[in-house]
This record gives sequence, structure tokens and C-alpha cells, in this order.
Amino acid sequence: MTVAVGSVAPEFALPGIDEHGERRTFTLSEFRGRPVVLVFYPGDDTPVCTRQLNAYTSDIDSFVAVDAQVLALSPQSVESHERFAGAQGGFAFPLLADEDKAVGAAFGVLGPLGFYRRSVIVLDTEGKVVWVHRSIAGVTFKPTARLVEAVKAAG
Repeated sequence: MTVAVGSVAPEFALPGIDEHGERRTFTLSEFRGRPVVLVFYPGDDTPVCTRQLNAYTSDIDSFVAVDAQVLALSPQSVESHERFAGAQGGFAFPLLADEDKAVGAAFGVLGPLGFYRRSVIVLDTEGKVVWVHRSIAGVTFKPTARLVEAVKAAG
């Protein structure tokens, strides 16, 4: 069963680093009351993922303007996220480590070989799924403006 528009997003708790590089465990429920943009990306230090996360960091004010919390998830370790964020000068949102891919599976973002597909899922303030994009090839990513539009449409 994968999440679809209208369904309630499954709760999760994952280790990660916040926008200041501090390690902690993040839960989806801690962000209730705010829209959440879940960015599932295949890998740290890969060209498209690097461009995507840097673009969202550059555009963070657009997400802040609609009170949206961005969370970026991939199957790499917290240590990998620390190296990646450090090499890029940091990101404006947390990077979460879904090493066993359980969260990716719950959200339906795993491809046929078990790899993360580049995907974005937008949740409303109550944790309900309001917008889903799961890429097939994953060589491009959804621009910030499209994600902000999805947040605004959620009301």
C-alpha cells in the first residue's frame, strides 16, 4: 500500500541532521500544524540530487513564505549526509537517513530494483497527502514554484 492523495501519511522517526548540521531524530508528527514537503532523493553527492537540494536551499524563502517545512530523505547514512551537506556549504532543511528504505517503501518511492526514485510528496497541516510526484527516470526535479503552488493549493 503506497500513499496517495487524500491518504494520511504514515508516521516515521528517522535520524538525520538539521539545517545547522546538528544530529537528532526527526518525526513526521513533530511538524503537524505546518505543511510538509517530503523530498525523496536517490543519493548524496550525485549531480541531479546536488542541484535539486541546492536549488531548494536557494529558494528556502519561498517555502518559508507558505510556512512549509522541507524534509529531504535518502537511503544514505547520517555520516554521508554530514559530508554531503558540509561539501555544499549546508542545506536550509534537514537531511534524513532512511538506511533500510522502510520510509521510502511506505511512501511508494522505491523503484523496481529497490532504489529511491526522485519523488516529492506534499502534506497539509494535518499530515494528509495533497500532492504526489514520483519520477520514472529522475533526471530532472520539480521546481520550487511548483512545490509552493501545491502547498498553497492545500489551503
